[in-house]
Amino acid sequence: MNFSFFFNWNSIKSNNINKKLILNFGPQHPAAHGVLRLILQLSNEVIEKADIHIGLLHRSTESLIQTKHYEKSIPYFDRLDYVSMMTQEHAYCLTIEKLLNIQNISKHTNFVRILFDELTRILNHMLAIACHALDIGSMSSIFWSFEERENIMEFYERVCGARMHAAFHKISTNFFYTLDKNLLTDMLKFIKNCYKTLNEMHNVLTYSKIWKQRLINIGTINHNNVINWNLTGVMARSVGLKKDVRLSKKHSYSNYNTINFKSYLGLNGDSYDRYLIRMFEMAESLSISNYIIENLLKLKSNESINYQELINKEWKYNYKNYTYMEDLIEHFLQWHTGVTIPTGINCNYIESPKGEFGVILASNNTNKPFKCKIRSPSYFNLQFLPKLAKGHYLADLAALIGTIDIVFGEIDR
Repeated sequence: MNFSFFFNWNSIKSNNINKKLILNFGPQHPAAHGVLRLILQLSNEVIEKADIHIGLLHRSTESLIQTKHYEKSIPYFDRLDYVSMMTQEHAYCLTIEKLLNIQNISKHTNFVRILFDELTRILNHMLAIACHALDIGSMSSIFWSFEERENIMEFYERVCGARMHAAFHKISTNFFYTLDKNLLTDMLKFIKNCYKTLNEMHNVLTYSKIWKQRLINIGTINHNNVINWNLTGVMARSVGLKKDVRLSKKHSYSNYNTINFKSYLGLNGDSYDRYLIRMFEMAESLSISNYIIENLLKLKSNESINYQELINKEWKYNYKNYTYMEDLIEHFLQWHTGVTIPTGINCNYIESPKGEFGVILASNNTNKPFKCKIRSPSYFNLQFLPKLAKGHYLADLAALIGTIDIVFGEIDR
């Protein structure tokens, strides 16, 4: 029996070249870094379109904050971006202090706030770069970075008892007096060792041909993208835009403008520039932390300081003796009812590791916020992902998600 087959080779060749594919990426994908789902339209391996579905959490954090006293909402901010906890507490406390018109925050309090902000910046960038490298295929960095993260979380635990959800910052004060000389000395040792870890990561990644091929000219953005999509943080600075709230003359906070430090800028606006900026920022955070710890040690060694007097002056619930039942009851009632804030509205922005993190509070002369709105940097940065990914290969998508540095606790809030 004879069979005759007729093939249209031109048609087959054409179909292979222009093969269309709809692909579901996430939310279970390990490179999604959370409950991210992308419906990708591919032409062979090139991304033509990405339909982004952000999150499945829907925790209604802002609505929950509106049901609780101002002080009792501080722990919610640890659970937004759960990789950079204390910076978000800082933003919330600053907003409340503006509503209360509190301006005389002590030097000790500002020093401690900046110290833990910069340690948190290192905590965040260590995980961001290590997970980014793991997505690309390099495993070494994640072991080094987690060792340093353990040390920082130990410092968290030693000052407040919690490794992640610290609830350390308080309105108009913090527990500066719990930072003993041994803790500060251990922090100095950590800074010295962390420089070595940064050097190891730098040697393994920065000059690696594979790493450079996967990041250079991948995810390139420009000034117009930054302005139109309201990108902040490393995303904005990678195009050479000087945008850092810590160095802003108008919006600087917690006396950051009294400290001598640098904010680094990129040239090309690609993934490789963003990697380098995060590496430089960690080194700069170590330098800032070292400066603050040395100053705190000088304050600790000053025998003329009356700590009890400072505590009573700063702390709004200044009870000298808790052995009396009346004082204890009064203290309990103060914390139970919370602070009442006059009617007003205010907002405050800080430079979190991922970008500008803002808190807007409206008060109505009660002990609970009338309205709370949180501006999370990753939410704005992630919205740009479909435009960022267009024209790149599917294999580049993991690199693009890593370079944005997303955490879904603050995105799907």
